[in-house]
Amino acid sequence: MAKTYDYLFKLLLIGDSGVGKTSILFRFSEDAFNISFISTIGIDFKIRTIDLDGKKVKLQIWDTAGQERFRTITTAYYRGSMGIMLVYDVTNEKSFENIKNWIRNIEENASADVEKMILGNKCDLEAKRQVSKERGEQLAVEYQIKFIETSAKDSLNVESAFYTLARDIKAKMEKKQKVMLRVYFVFTVVFLFACLVSSTKNSNNCRVLLISGTFSCGDLFVHKYVGALHAFAFFV
Repeated sequence: MAKTYDYLFKLLLIGDSGVGKTSILFRFSEDAFNISFISTIGIDFKIRTIDLDGKKVKLQIWDTAGQERFRTITTAYYRGSMGIMLVYDVTNEKSFENIKNWIRNIEENASADVEKMILGNKCDLEAKRQVSKERGEQLAVEYQIKFIETSAKDSLNVESAFYTLARDIKAKMEKKQKVMLRVYFVFTVVFLFACLVSSTKNSNNCRVLLISGTFSCGDLFVHKYVGALHAFAFFV
């Protein structure tokens, strides 16, 4: 069966219990909000496919439990994640202070190049606010992470947050793909030149077998002979 998407991104929501991670996930995946959500036990996930810059991007979003007793289970999901959202509750000072601990968990368990974003959730509860927007911005600058305040209840900035994170992941992937293709091209040129020099010096035949096909670099495809190039030199 042919793929119905161009990219598949695995995202992770982490943060203290009760900060609204599940509400954010449901607002984005189902455009729904339920004030009676119970705490996540272990881990859960939702899937949503979005259109991003002309590409179909399938987002697999994992919602983790914030309680300490589930920490061993949830950290296992850090590996392989391409984007991580660190969520705190703007009405809960402790949840904001613990963002540094969550960042430390990322550094210990996730890949070094994972994209990160800090979300200050429940910004609709202005009267109960304990953490100013400026403090959230300062923390994000300190760790060089993007920051945005959200309200799952009012559907404020939730969509924007996921699109921004997905776009950053996509840009990073495409940059890597371009680098890989340049390296591949240079290697091929150097290899063919070496074969030509060797053939001239030794009067031997240097046979280069080019296998045509399609070379897949992530979701970037290069067709025909520029594609899956496997070069083998045979000196006889």
